[in-house]
Amino acid sequence: MSEIVHWFRTRMREGKPEVFDPVRRKYVKQTPEEEVRQMMLRTLVEESGVPIGFMAVEYAIRLYGMDKRCDIVVFSPQLNPLMIVECKARHIPLSQQVMSQAASYNIKLKVPYLLMTNGSQQYCCKIDHTEGQVSFLEYIPGFKEMMQDILS
Repeated sequence: MSEIVHWFRTRMREGKPEVFDPVRRKYVKQTPEEEVRQMMLRTLVEESGVPIGFMAVEYAIRLYGMDKRCDIVVFSPQLNPLMIVECKARHIPLSQQVMSQAASYNIKLKVPYLLMTNGSQQYCCKIDHTEGQVSFLEYIPGFKEMMQDILS
C-alpha cells in the first residue's frame, strides 16, 4: 500500500516561508530551487511509482576530495542508486554546465539514469556504462523500468 503524502505543506518561520519535505521529514527553506525539487519528488512518487522511502534528498557524496550533494537520488530496494536528479530554479536554463554537474556525480554513483529539470524543461538520459552510450529519453522512466535495467 502506498504512503499518502500531503504535498506542499508550508508555514512561516521567523517571517520566512518553509515547505515540508516528506523525504527528509522536516520543513526546509522555500526557495525557487526547493519548489522545483518538491515538484519533482511528487512526480517521481505519483507518476513514476517511486516509493518515497527509496529516495534521498541532498544526498552527500565525496568527489575528487570535495563534498558534493545530489538534489535527489532514487535507490532500489537493495540500495543500489538508480537515478540522479539535478534540480534548478525555473529561471536557471538547463545548460551543458548543468548536464556536466549531474554527469560528474555519476562518476561516483554510476546510475543508469540522469534527469535534469528546472520545472519548465527536463532532460532525461539513460546511460549504458558497459557500452559507454548515452541516449536521451522523451519521458521519465517508471520505477519498474528502472529496476528492470539493473536486473538485466
